[in-house]
Amino acid sequence: MPSSSDFASDRASILGPTLRFKGELSASEDLVIHGQVEGSVGPAPRVTIGPEAHVKAGVTADVIVVEGRVEGDLKAQVSIAVRPKADVRGNLEAPVVNIAEGAKFNGSIKMEAGSAAEDSNPGFDRDSIAFRTGTSN
Repeated sequence: MPSSSDFASDRASILGPTLRFKGELSASEDLVIHGQVEGSVGPAPRVTIGPEAHVKAGVTADVIVVEGRVEGDLKAQVSIAVRPKADVRGNLEAPVVNIAEGAKFNGSIKMEAGSAAEDSNPGFDRDSIAFRTGTSN
């Protein structure tokens, strides 16, 4: 099973498990969060919230991958992937949303049709429930 570091690009800022950050966090490189963040995250190209992370923040990025716990709204330009052990309490907004079986989710989902981003889904796998605007799976 791939780890959250497998989803990060070659250039990423990694916030370790002992980190506690409060405020506004943004980056022009990918962010991998393993600690606790409160406030706002993004914009960033890709935000990965690791399995031990607890984020109380709105998150904005091109791609968002959640493996841990998030309390806040997530907004992505391309896709949002919620992994099997993730716990998300907030609203999701992206052209492609993927919620894996076993994930906990409480919120609403908003997807806009007609985006070229719908044609790519980096978080899709066969054990997932994928939501795509304007198509049926």
